[in-house]
Amino acid sequence: MSKITCIIIEDEPLAVKVLKDYIAEVPFLDLQGSFKDAILATDYLRNHSVDLLFLDIHLPKLKGMAFLKMLSHPPAVIITTAYHQYAVEGFDLNVTDYLLKPFEFERFLVAVTKVKTTTISVPSPSMESPETKDFIFLNVQKKKVKVLFSELLYIESQREYVKVVTTKKEYLAKMSTHEIEALLPAQRFKRIHRSFIVALEKIESYTAEVVEVNGVGIPIGRGYREVLEGL
Repeated sequence: MSKITCIIIEDEPLAVKVLKDYIAEVPFLDLQGSFKDAILATDYLRNHSVDLLFLDIHLPKLKGMAFLKMLSHPPAVIITTAYHQYAVEGFDLNVTDYLLKPFEFERFLVAVTKVKTTTISVPSPSMESPETKDFIFLNVQKKKVKVLFSELLYIESQREYVKVVTTKKEYLAKMSTHEIEALLPAQRFKRIHRSFIVALEKIESYTAEVVEVNGVGIPIGRGYREVLEGL
């Protein structure tokens, strides 16, 4: 199995050392680098892709949450911080886990194992591409439910679940928007908000702030407005 590539975004040298030591103990993790602020990490991510970010919140220059909101297609994220009050906001941004410093190796292993489970549950590009399929199967209440792309209207994040709205009914599946986004053909479905993915062909109207799909107004995130420029 291929390793999960990751980077550390952390300005405290001791915290960086702890993370590096922990990562070295996990065979399926591959550390690509560490960055003392989010600006340096942004420069790196422009030319490199990784599977996982270990992200501190209180960073110099650009705070961790602000950095995360800027990423149009963020990888899996594990927040590492001494401040518990940001947990709710972190999970609203679909982070995989939230590690409260100081954390033991056992707790770290639980967090990265979640990423491993998510990664292997999503078909790799070498398997059937979403560009060549016209449907996906979702795990809904212990059943595999077939959803046709032609019927899919939009997807909304619901913490650890996604609400998948089609022309026929709605489904609640336990997965993140990042996971389901990887299963959708990119030319037909676009993320327009950190919590919403819409079917472009189902958009009835839009402004700079809102798109309307099947009579429902869906907000456009500030960092996603260029997505609709080509419509």
